[in-house]
Amino acid sequence: MSQISVLVADDHAPFRAGLRALLSTVDDVVLAGEAADGATAVAEAARRQPDVVLMDLNMPGVDGVEATRRIVSASPHIGVVVLTMLDDDDSVFAALRAGARGYLLKGALRAQVVRAVRAAAAGEALFGPAVARRITDYLGRPPPAAAFPGLTDREREILGLIARHRTNPEIARSLGLSPKTVRNHVSNIFTKLRVADRADAITRARGAGL
Repeated sequence: MSQISVLVADDHAPFRAGLRALLSTVDDVVLAGEAADGATAVAEAARRQPDVVLMDLNMPGVDGVEATRRIVSASPHIGVVVLTMLDDDDSVFAALRAGARGYLLKGALRAQVVRAVRAAAAGEALFGPAVARRITDYLGRPPPAAAFPGLTDREREILGLIARHRTNPEIARSLGLSPKTVRNHVSNIFTKLRVADRADAITRARGAGL
């Protein structure tokens, strides 16, 4: 039987211990390692090359969304399954955009976690019932009118990251752009929105639902 190697990334030691115990009862799953923060998760994923990463979102330093993005970007074959307490739209869709193959809420049944791990290892996606309903509801909504039609797609993307309080260097790393290019985009955004600083831009962006 081919075994599935799993890296557990969560900043709470008791929860990691619970996942260790759970995974130890599954014949086709083996624990590849653990990480207590996002940066360590990225490093351990690169070093150990697990089949699946069980990823919390709310972690110190590099958060789970950014860690997911970096892991999937460097190793697309690794399946990231989010296992978190966060069930809001922003968290769910940020994780999916970052490349997560599954999204479960903490408290999910053992069988759900195991199914999600197996699905991710097979290149499939599996979501908990509450998250699946959220995705279905979202896809069923009429498409919103584009916010700030004067902005380019890239400028809207950067404005969305500004609204999440990302710094210019963080935006540059996330999008694979040079710091100078990001500065130019930010300057153009401020000019087009007629705002003086990031705080005003964040207010405008959030008011438009970004």
